[in-house]
Amino acid sequence: MTDSWANFGADLHLDLSAGRGRRAGLVEALREAARSGRLAPGTRLPSSRSLAVDLGMARNTVADAYAELVAEGWLTARQGSGTRVAERARPRPGKAAGAAPVRRPERRGPSYSLVPGTPDLSGFPRAAWLAAARRALTHAPNDAFGYGSDARGRVELREALAEYLARVRGVYADPERIVLCAGFVQGLKLMSGVLRARRVREVAVEGYGLNVHRDVLAAAGLRMRPLPVDGAGARTEDLAGAEGAVLLTPAHQFPTGAALTPARRAAAVDWARRTGGLILEDDYDGEFRYDRQQIGALQGLDPDRVVYLGTASKALAPGLRMGWLVLPAGLVEEVLAVKGRAEWTSSALDQLTLAEFMRSGAYDRHVRGMRQRYFRRREALVAAVGERVTAVSGISAGLHAVLDLPAGTEGPLVQAAAWHSLSLTGLSYYRHPEADMPARDALVVGYGTPPDSAWGATLAALAATLP
Repeated sequence: MTDSWANFGADLHLDLSAGRGRRAGLVEALREAARSGRLAPGTRLPSSRSLAVDLGMARNTVADAYAELVAEGWLTARQGSGTRVAERARPRPGKAAGAAPVRRPERRGPSYSLVPGTPDLSGFPRAAWLAAARRALTHAPNDAFGYGSDARGRVELREALAEYLARVRGVYADPERIVLCAGFVQGLKLMSGVLRARRVREVAVEGYGLNVHRDVLAAAGLRMRPLPVDGAGARTEDLAGAEGAVLLTPAHQFPTGAALTPARRAAAVDWARRTGGLILEDDYDGEFRYDRQQIGALQGLDPDRVVYLGTASKALAPGLRMGWLVLPAGLVEEVLAVKGRAEWTSSALDQLTLAEFMRSGAYDRHVRGMRQRYFRRREALVAAVGERVTAVSGISAGLHAVLDLPAGTEGPLVQAAAWHSLSLTGLSYYRHPEADMPARDALVVGYGTPPDSAWGATLAALAATLP
């Protein structure tokens, strides 16, 4: 087989069979490309003159090949429209000609979802983001289009983050101590690599948390020591005897929604100072607080013992793949050694756009607007569940609430939700299998997940699920 390329504004790759006449080889190559779907129905082919020049053939040879395929029904030719691949049904691979297609029942997922972990994606500020992207692109330095030589990421975004995090979250953030990453999970992977390099073997985690985070730690060969969680957050006083590091969600424990009390914050910092350990702070939705002024980041108590991990996933969208680590000064080189010396995790242009989005004030305006939207949803959720649940907790902040249930009812209600085409998650799903905590039946309801257009119907499905 010999390969030829035709260029008519788009590339056309044809395999011309060796040992056959040029016209026959061209006919067979075009027929096979149309039959296999490599040339999609409606694709416009180059003119006979252009293709003849590119393939080194006589124009009449190409014109005759086109005419034969038009006669067979593989191509169509109309005045002013050129020659195109015909719109026709193609047999499925492996089906005999004339065999009746096998109809399989369609698998449909739930119509509604209250699974926590994502914001309302329909609320992404497209117009403001596009305006920021245009400004960022207009003023982008030439080196922004290169491979990237600083593994910490673009300095423009690190400077914008340092200002924002200090102002909004009380984080001590020097741009030189910020490393950008592709979201929280990658940041945790980087820190897991650092801990392994330090010969740490165990990480304390909260008794309730995300499986994906535990999987990252386990993949790095790190054992986990679950801390019991109650209404005051993780019991950090139980860190005595732990070594290495602890992963916490202090501002809004996931998924119970508890805020780590001042006494337990102090206990965690005291443990880190006493043992030389590190606190990994997951501040996943710290901007969204409704009942009082936001609780500042734990990192502010001791920037030399706390690694602050933040992300744009809840405030904007997880699809941006944008996260950051604010590191103790002595840890930057260790993280870069794990990450590598080139920036490869996220687009430099996206970083510049987010920097412009923050500097212009659009980020603050968007967060305030979404905070009001989620507050209204929270109020509607509390009103809808009313007396149907034992209690509603974890609602002072974030994008989800916990609906406490009578003992033994969590599993049946999750199944009942499926009958109403509603995806729900029980609290037990997030429990560490070795956590020493009393059993608690509850539903974790992500009221930030549905788009506005589906919120009313989703809430109705939840109400129909509850007894």
